[in-house]
Amino acid sequence: MARIAGVTAAETRERLLRAAADVFAERGYDGTRVADIAAAAGVSNGALYAHFPSKAGLLVEALRAHGPRLLATLLAAAPDRPVTDLLLTVGRQLARPRDARGYLIVEALVAARRDEDVARPMRDYLGGRTEWIADLVRGAQARGEIDPGLSPDALAHFCLLLAMGSALVTPGLHGVDDAQWSALLTRVVAALAPTDVTAQRGATQ
Repeated sequence: MARIAGVTAAETRERLLRAAADVFAERGYDGTRVADIAAAAGVSNGALYAHFPSKAGLLVEALRAHGPRLLATLLAAAPDRPVTDLLLTVGRQLARPRDARGYLIVEALVAARRDEDVARPMRDYLGGRTEWIADLVRGAQARGEIDPGLSPDALAHFCLLLAMGSALVTPGLHGVDDAQWSALLTRVVAALAPTDVTAQRGATQ
């Protein structure tokens, strides 16, 4: 299983990332061998190591490439949509089942607690995700959508905690009524509005 004829290095890398996402999601980090991923991708162990120096690095890169990206997808489809609407839409999905790759973050978080080789790239990954959300919040604050008195970093951290928690507490372990969950999130998101807007809403209700 050397490099497949006619397949570019970029295609081989993507093949490995897809295989890694699927195998890690199915077997977990500890239960996955490098040879398992190479076999699933149809390449040799040597070809895998030519692209990724370690199993830990491959886990985090697979998460970057094939982990949950609903917010980014929604933003790309409607870049002018208010950030609060985007957050509400994503939040409504958190209480629903996701595909196997949607739980890849769980494997990465668990592995990071036990293995510093995973923890290092995971800190970079989570830091990048948090900063990206914080930048969205800053833009929303500049447009008057979100209270400028709120910390963008704290709000981004809160969003990250919700997303991570939803991957751990799956609907199979504890479900919640969609309508009740949506009503709660609507209240939470409404509270993010600037104070004068919130006061005006209260006066009209």
